[in-house]
Amino acid sequence: MRPPGVRHAQQIIELARSLGFARAGVCTIEPAQHADAFRAWLQAGKHGSMGYLADHADVRTDPARLLDGARSVLMVADLYAARNDWRQETPAPAFGRIARYARGRDYHEVVKRRLHELADTLRETFPAESFRSFVDTAPVFERELAARCGLGWQGKHTLTIHPRLGSWLVLGGFITTMDLAPPPEQKPARDACGSCTRCIDACPTDAITPYSVDASRCISYLTIERREPIDPAFHTGIGDWLVGCDVCQEVCPHNSPRPNARWSSGAGRVRPEYAERRTGFDLLEVLGWDESARREAFTTSAMKRVTLAMMQRNAVIVAGNQIANGLLPDEQAAALRARLRELAESQTEDAMVRETARAVLDRLNATA
Repeated sequence: MRPPGVRHAQQIIELARSLGFARAGVCTIEPAQHADAFRAWLQAGKHGSMGYLADHADVRTDPARLLDGARSVLMVADLYAARNDWRQETPAPAFGRIARYARGRDYHEVVKRRLHELADTLRETFPAESFRSFVDTAPVFERELAARCGLGWQGKHTLTIHPRLGSWLVLGGFITTMDLAPPPEQKPARDACGSCTRCIDACPTDAITPYSVDASRCISYLTIERREPIDPAFHTGIGDWLVGCDVCQEVCPHNSPRPNARWSSGAGRVRPEYAERRTGFDLLEVLGWDESARREAFTTSAMKRVTLAMMQRNAVIVAGNQIANGLLPDEQAAALRARLRELAESQTEDAMVRETARAVLDRLNATA
């Protein structure tokens, strides 16, 4: 008979899978393995304007601080795109793309709802134990924990890669006072990045070095997290990405199709909540939004954290890139240029949007 810690872990993993998580695993709670590298990353300013990362560094490097008496962690993963179904996309005229994670319902809500359901069930079975659920909004190194729980390895682009499912994954979990031990069938994933550098070579802003990302250069950070103007040096690299970026995942060989793959228990399927509702937005439409229009467009979406000014700043940059690259019919290019001039000259538009419009127009005029 297996020890109680293993039996309980197996029971919890099976419950998690019954709730539709693609993968689940457990590990003991320990201080972060890469704490020194994280502190050096912060010291180098690679977190950009995300001051909250430094504010909670002590908790991130010691997750036991999140819950008194913490002993174990459960980590789960959901697929938001399947390696056999996603396709490379050709930029559409006057259209800005959003990263695939944000094309369906807000993964924070989708994952947390089922984690809370799982924790509530376990509290009934183990009333003396405590559980604290989290997604990536909590100060936790969820990718390191995911690797320790057998969900995959942390790739050179720093994202979790499962050997069969790839890296189109969102993560969550809970910390618990339960004493859990990984069952024998839970195996650590071997790092299979090898000598591959596709993600490093493809990054449009040179944000990636092996197993590290300079967030201050990353398109996802620039378009989603940064609340200030974006350095014009990065405008061209942003391309047609309006919110987030998928380039490093699109080029990863572990996300390439596997037509003959055999998935078990639906583990290779995307949950219906993540089904793509839209792949992006019309640029001229975004540049005419008010706050009410932004809220309506972002209902139930993980994009809610992107403010109106940020969204319009991003749309100005994408519009400039498409005009500069000659990707637009004359009529669309003229309409976007006219709107950029309106924004640049306006006395009522947000200052960041005005500044960005002026910078984009200066670049377009310099190359005309």
